[in-house]
Amino acid sequence: MSILLIQSHYQDPFSMSPPAFAEATAQGKLITVREMELTEAHFAAVSGLITTTHLDQVGFLRYAPAAASFLDRGGRWVFNGHMLRPILPELGTYVPTPQPKRADFVQVRQFDHPVFAGIDQRMLETNRGVAGFYGRGHNPMPSGAVAINTLGPAAVPVDWIWARPAGGELLSHAGNEFWGCGDDPDIKRHLAGRVIAWLAGELNR
Repeated sequence: MSILLIQSHYQDPFSMSPPAFAEATAQGKLITVREMELTEAHFAAVSGLITTTHLDQVGFLRYAPAAASFLDRGGRWVFNGHMLRPILPELGTYVPTPQPKRADFVQVRQFDHPVFAGIDQRMLETNRGVAGFYGRGHNPMPSGAVAINTLGPAAVPVDWIWARPAGGELLSHAGNEFWGCGDDPDIKRHLAGRVIAWLAGELNR
């Protein structure tokens, strides 16, 4: 089965993403569907899901049963952005870091999830020398979730992985798409490729 990327903005599907997604599309691993054209049938036909920080979370609530069924079947979901309308009852609403300072954006690896393993997280800390693009808070971790990367001395879980008891896995990143962060194009391509491989079941923790 393939991977579904829900396209929630109006640019060309690959203009804001590294070339690895174009390659995955050419290989038939990834299909991109405009959010306005999304149907429940799309969830039933894939084993992996990518949503971006641009997702219309209010409108997406109509797909709550389809998303739950997708996970029930063992699907894997990479969620980017702030959870403002949680689609599953176990999920909580995004918590921003109050009055963050530079030290609050320092990234620390807590768990070597295969998407991030071997990558120097500090390389994603700034874009053109400016910190804060990666994340400025966290989506609350449900029971049983494991923090992957944390921010600052408070160890804010900006990235976490949750093996849902009813089935499926959710990788949450509380910020802009992480494969677009940092200034190293090789790391960006590597992360995008890892995302595809993990969603395809080729990388496992």
